[in-house]
Amino acid sequence: LMIFEIVLLPANITLILSFFYNANSLLFLQDTCRWQYKCCWNSAAETNVPRCFFPRNWGYEVIRSQTNTSTGKKLSSPSLFGDDVTNALLTAEFQTANRFRFKITDFNAIRYEVSSENINLLNDTADISSLSYHVEVTDNPFSIRIMRKNNKRVLLDTSIGPLQFAQQFLQLSFRLPSTNVYGLGEHVHQQYRHDMAWKTWPIFTRDAAPTGMINLYGAHTFFLCLEDTSGSSFGVFLMNSNAMEVALQPAPAVTYRTIGGILDFYVFLGNTPEQVVQEYLELVGRPFLPSYWNLGFQLSRRDYGGINGLEEVVNRTREAGIPYDVQYSDIDYMDGKKDFTIDEKAYPDLSGFVKKLHDDGQKYIIIMNPGILKDPNYNTYKDGRLKRVWILENNDFAVGEGYPGPTVFPDFSNPVCTQWWTQQVTEFHSSLNFDGVWIEMDEVTSFLQDSGHSCESNSLNFPPFTPGILDHLLFARTLCMDTEFYWGLHYDVHSLYGHSMARATHSAMETVFSNNRSFILSRSTFAGSGKFAAHWLGDNAATWDDLRWSIPGILEFNLFGIPLVGANICGYKENVTEELCRRWMQLGAFYPLSRNHNGPGFRDQDPAAFGSESLLLNSSRHYLNIRYTLLPYLYTLFYRAHTQGQTVARPLLHEFYQDPATWEVHEQFLWGPGLLITPVLYEVYQVRAYIPDATWYDYETGDAIQWRKQFVDMLLPGDRIGLHLRGGYIFPIQQPNTTTETSRKNSLGLTVALDYKREAKGELYWDDGVTKGTLPPGAISVNRLQAKIIHNDPGNHFAHISLVLESIYTATPGVPTCYYDTIPNFVHIILPHLICHWSLLCLPQVVTITDLKGLVLGQEFSIQWDLVVNDLEKFNCYPEDPTASEESCRQRGCLWEPTATPGVPTCYYDTIPNYAASNIQYLPTGITTDLTLLAVPASTRISLLRLSVTYHTESMLQIKIYDPTNKRYEVPVPLNTPRSPLVSPENCLYKVRVQNNPPGIQIRRKSSQTVIWDSQLPGFTFNDMFLSISTRLPSQYIYGLGETEHMTFRRNMNWTTWGIFARDEPPAYKKNSYGVHPYYMALEEDGNAHGVLLLNSNAMDMTLQPTPALTYRTVGGILDFYLVLGPTPELVTQQYTELIGRPAMTPYWALGFQLSRYGYQNDSEIASLHDAMVAAQIPYDVQHVDIDYMDRKLDFTLSPSFQNLGVLIEQMKKNGTRFILILDPAISGNETQYLTFTRGQEDNVFIKWPNTSDIVWGKVWPELPNVNVDESLDHETQMYRAHVAFPDFFRNSTAAWWKKEINELYANPREPAKSLKFDGLSIDMNEPSNFVDGSVGGCRSEVLNNPPYMPDLESRDKGLSSKTLCMESEQILPDGSRVRHYDVHSLYGWSQTRPTYEAVQEVTGQRGTVITRSTFPSSGRWGGHWLGDNTAEWDQLGKSITGMMEFSLFGISYTGADICGFSGDAEYEMCIRWMQLGAFYPFSRNHNTKGTRRQDPVAWNSTFENFSRKALQLRYTLLPYLYTLMHKAHTEGRTVIRPLFHEFTDDKTTWDIDRQFMLGPAILISPVTCNGESAYRSTGELVILKAPLDHINLHVRGGYILPWQEPAINTYYSRQCFMGLTVALDDDGKAEGQLFWDDGQSIGECELPRILEHHSEKQYPRGSVCNHRNLKSLSNYFLVLNSIPFCGYTTICPWIY
Repeated sequence: LMIFEIVLLPANITLILSFFYNANSLLFLQDTCRWQYKCCWNSAAETNVPRCFFPRNWGYEVIRSQTNTSTGKKLSSPSLFGDDVTNALLTAEFQTANRFRFKITDFNAIRYEVSSENINLLNDTADISSLSYHVEVTDNPFSIRIMRKNNKRVLLDTSIGPLQFAQQFLQLSFRLPSTNVYGLGEHVHQQYRHDMAWKTWPIFTRDAAPTGMINLYGAHTFFLCLEDTSGSSFGVFLMNSNAMEVALQPAPAVTYRTIGGILDFYVFLGNTPEQVVQEYLELVGRPFLPSYWNLGFQLSRRDYGGINGLEEVVNRTREAGIPYDVQYSDIDYMDGKKDFTIDEKAYPDLSGFVKKLHDDGQKYIIIMNPGILKDPNYNTYKDGRLKRVWILENNDFAVGEGYPGPTVFPDFSNPVCTQWWTQQVTEFHSSLNFDGVWIEMDEVTSFLQDSGHSCESNSLNFPPFTPGILDHLLFARTLCMDTEFYWGLHYDVHSLYGHSMARATHSAMETVFSNNRSFILSRSTFAGSGKFAAHWLGDNAATWDDLRWSIPGILEFNLFGIPLVGANICGYKENVTEELCRRWMQLGAFYPLSRNHNGPGFRDQDPAAFGSESLLLNSSRHYLNIRYTLLPYLYTLFYRAHTQGQTVARPLLHEFYQDPATWEVHEQFLWGPGLLITPVLYEVYQVRAYIPDATWYDYETGDAIQWRKQFVDMLLPGDRIGLHLRGGYIFPIQQPNTTTETSRKNSLGLTVALDYKREAKGELYWDDGVTKGTLPPGAISVNRLQAKIIHNDPGNHFAHISLVLESIYTATPGVPTCYYDTIPNFVHIILPHLICHWSLLCLPQVVTITDLKGLVLGQEFSIQWDLVVNDLEKFNCYPEDPTASEESCRQRGCLWEPTATPGVPTCYYDTIPNYAASNIQYLPTGITTDLTLLAVPASTRISLLRLSVTYHTESMLQIKIYDPTNKRYEVPVPLNTPRSPLVSPENCLYKVRVQNNPPGIQIRRKSSQTVIWDSQLPGFTFNDMFLSISTRLPSQYIYGLGETEHMTFRRNMNWTTWGIFARDEPPAYKKNSYGVHPYYMALEEDGNAHGVLLLNSNAMDMTLQPTPALTYRTVGGILDFYLVLGPTPELVTQQYTELIGRPAMTPYWALGFQLSRYGYQNDSEIASLHDAMVAAQIPYDVQHVDIDYMDRKLDFTLSPSFQNLGVLIEQMKKNGTRFILILDPAISGNETQYLTFTRGQEDNVFIKWPNTSDIVWGKVWPELPNVNVDESLDHETQMYRAHVAFPDFFRNSTAAWWKKEINELYANPREPAKSLKFDGLSIDMNEPSNFVDGSVGGCRSEVLNNPPYMPDLESRDKGLSSKTLCMESEQILPDGSRVRHYDVHSLYGWSQTRPTYEAVQEVTGQRGTVITRSTFPSSGRWGGHWLGDNTAEWDQLGKSITGMMEFSLFGISYTGADICGFSGDAEYEMCIRWMQLGAFYPFSRNHNTKGTRRQDPVAWNSTFENFSRKALQLRYTLLPYLYTLMHKAHTEGRTVIRPLFHEFTDDKTTWDIDRQFMLGPAILISPVTCNGESAYRSTGELVILKAPLDHINLHVRGGYILPWQEPAINTYYSRQCFMGLTVALDDDGKAEGQLFWDDGQSIGECELPRILEHHSEKQYPRGSVCNHRNLKSLSNYFLVLNSIPFCGYTTICPWIY
């Protein structure tokens, strides 16, 4: 307990910066403000902002602080309204851990205080150590601050404005921590959250129609403030019943300004808004427990026109089958509108009518008004006069005007009056058996002052300050303020009148209904009135505004502890329209108090009045039946309100305070925690509704809705409103009937709405529904309900629903308290969205179990069912360890089932999702949604994700999942997406929906309705270093995903996992190799095709399973998918390459045959090889030189053994031979005169350790100077290897440096003789490869090199740094961003290719070519690719076809394998067959390594030479056709090497063919791929094709014309030969074709599609001309083109007749 004495301060002025509202400030003139009141003035204040405001140092000073009484001295100060209290006393009480009281009173005088009868007093104070708050008092000027202990937040601070304490003007202000303020009443606030923009609300009970910013029937000074998203909240209650106003301002701050009594504040702290309400009601009293029938539907109106009209309404309502429990009578039942009388003429035998209601299980409620007619012949008046129970005025009874005429008013604060009232009620009940009382006019209302006199002019009736009440007159429509009550002056107790009448009526009804609960409905209320009475929102009007405003009113009265509240359904005043009344009946069916009531003279508005077939009647019946079905749930909520102070009608923010969007929702509400009600409040059929962050089910369909944490446009036809059940809750229900009496005889049931964990909880309170007071033990049952699907037998799930019910037995033997003996008779289980598929045994979403017999209240029972998890629906939860134990599996939260089926995971994901989709926004350009983590976030788990779907084109869309709050690494590869997305998805080939429970994206092809992507599968994870997502696939026909060696072109879907991470790894089954292409193409069952790219460069793996489904797992970045929808396979590739970039246009010579070998001893060996090839007349265009030409394998150097290489190149180029040199990225640092390294250091081009300038050193090919090399040693122990640095090709400086070095290789400025005039470059080892793991000194980050999840890579047991750099190595993007090698490792080859290609073109001035080993999507824009260091084995020969077809899908058309194999000794027959196959690789190169036998065509014998020559001459003959195909790939994205199904999609046999392929659309190539095979079996018609050793089967497709050219030793000569056409007619005798022709090497010539589109001519160097020619030809037609060089397309379209 703290007691402070405070005194007034002197009136010196200090101007403050923040304005504070001063009473009536807008009426003050500047001089009055400054000189009379000594306040501050600001003439520039905005509208509503006060111009006159208090200085900061006004108020009071603390002069003594003691635990007992103190005295003080009055100081001079200005007086605003006179009679200032000089010495005030502050008393502070730490009442409970969460409740603080402080009271400011007059130290020297006793003032009026609200009676402590209205609150629950405490006899003790709390232990200070347990307090949740801390209080500070400032002495001068006095202020008080209340802080929350745990976070030091200031909740209330009165220093914002001075304390004012006069006899009739008291003011105190509080600064608040947030603008989320709710409560204060009774008013029409129009919204639930207060508008803090200088709003002032008067509080003084008044009989006024609810509208505007006026004071209404009740007085409630309590407000609640939500602090933030933690839910922390507090409440403030001023225990004061005088007229007052409460001002709100945007500081934010609140000011209480009252004209009497004391300042008696209670502050309540809670962790949630709901807890604050409970704390408040602990003080003022919790609401009464209504009888069960109180919750039924109720009908009323004023003036039924007599008993016949009343009976007509009852009968037609009953005949309509409308649930209906209560009938009211307004004052028209009275004789002369006098209480306790009946108009026997209008309502003869009213008692008989009531008896019939009772016989039909209905109840009857009558109205009573406090005004008693002043008539000596009126017994009620006479008896009251004798007992002197009336309010007094001037020693006589105060007289006013009421419905019956001149009236007197009972003083219900007088105990004698309560006895008199009880007697009157009891006697009247004996003549009319009513069940409840409705009290009105209890403000206290008097229509007029006594006509004989007006109120006396004194300070009570006309105080110096009047709050902003209606009419600005305290006694307007009430008695004079100087009338006298037992409690005191009317001036002080006016707002308590309705409360006192409700309390007296409650006492009377306790006497009348000694055993049963009754019902009181009061219009005027005060804090604590909920203990006795329900409330309706007054005399509203039949307007849409009043419909809308009813919801904030209902929510506020739940804050005030009066949960049984409702508005007059369909409005009291005015004639209601059918539509408005229909919508109001829908909403009113879910008011806690559901009553349809209207006034005299207006149309009937009971539902049956609109006709038996009306939409209103049918809709009303429908929703009232739902209300009655849910009454056990609603009744339980009222029990929780009665026993714990919980709200019944609940604002969304009470349950979802974490979501700021709920803080101002006031057009929806909840029943308790679980039922969301979305009414229609406007003349529309689509409602803008908010769906909070939970699992929700449509009540009427049982469907789990996809919306979550978002505003949606909810379509609600005229007969529907939105009702949604919250997952995780059990709703006790009962089959409805037309009354609660009959419905309570029906079976009870449960609706179980499972949450994302497949769990639910609930509670059922059950008693006889009417008996009051404490029943004998067992007569009341509080039944806690739990439901949870648990996993029992392997593969089976079952729901365990446990009801812990106390036994119910009768209080008196033989007298039942229940009408039935079994519970429940049926259970609805509403499941989260089940993913149904052809392979899954699906349950419906609503499972109804009926006919549950013998289940007695008090028994525990369970319900179980089997939900088989098909093997195909299991998604691996322990991919890193297939041998993981059951214990480890379950610790991860996953499911376990042993299996004997290979590949099927024993540990698999539960269907409980990690995330929920919310705020789903469907826009014309795409979709956005938030993914919110459902579980408690782990340190690595991202709690909030954003999912966006962008409609880029009609055939291409993007799905991106990322962290919106923390920037994560994203792949810096530019894609060719449109500058802006589509403006309308109308013509898109796809339709996208975001699913929920679990979240997922579903993409459907519009034309066929095929679902091509559906990620609504278990296991979605988004951790910092582990991201996983699965999707269903439309078929088993999946192609792509590389670079890894595959046995077949179509992916093996039988539980296979493929690792993807760039690595120097020769092709071998399931080993991740050089490139990274997370792209696949899928054939749908009807032959349509689509492609999917995951734009992610982190280490990953992918699992294909026969569901069919695909699981992606990656260790970083984001999930960024691009989908193209074809619909043909060829169109898919075109759309994909349009996205990533079209392949580079190869020079003509690059299509010639090429020779290479690692291990040439010197340049003479190359010269000899060339001479031998020429002598053998084997076509041969390009000679490669491997690292042998380098000095000690250092880039940009020349070995002494190759000193004449530059001369040799010049000589061979004169005969048309071209040269390609190899370069590796690693640059030796162990040199003193190595300019390449020196310049690289100067330009800062090398990869460094993070936050240092230290290079990350590795070892590759470069050798130390002056050492003996022992190449028999493995890479790890080769001590002669130099330390090497790796250029960071992302840096802008590196590209310039690299180009300079290439330029000096081409034209050596210091030693021109060493210039090497190459035509192209081959870049190798650019994964990047490292001969030591990480660096020469090891790595520094364990977690990056061995992440929590190590994908299924070749290096799984060694870490990501195996054979490459440390993952923590730092690289710099062009924009200066720092990235980890961990993220960009697989982009290394990609980043090197472009500057290399640009350098080749810059130094040669020609088109040139680059061949790169490591690739990524879009690498094809700058380079071709060879399939790596393959082996001289037959299986590698066959698999090369698969590799080429995959890289065609990947947009790298210039590709091929090392003919005859790189490693191992080639076998004769195999090498012949490989030469035949390789003759049709786009990149046709024979290449092998040192230490193996030579395998070039002239290394064998003449027969081999002949066979090779034959195959290669055939290739050279078809080069015009191949060159045209390459240009089609370059300009249109078409494939060159083409799977058969690209052309013959309708023939499903072709979908599996991967040992034949098409060269474009016209040539079918059927090579021999097996040892000893002399024939090839075609799968088309099972034809055996003969294939002797010198022969490869080529077939020309009918309908095509092939341009060809006579072959020569190389393309330089062949391009000078005759050209011709081969015409293959189709079945209609027709054929067509195209030829693209240019000079074959110049940059930019005829590469742009616009040349073709416009058929234009353009001048090129050397006088060549682009044009188009239409040609007709027979099969032997020759074109003489060698003498007329031209550039462009020739369309060949002969028609044969």
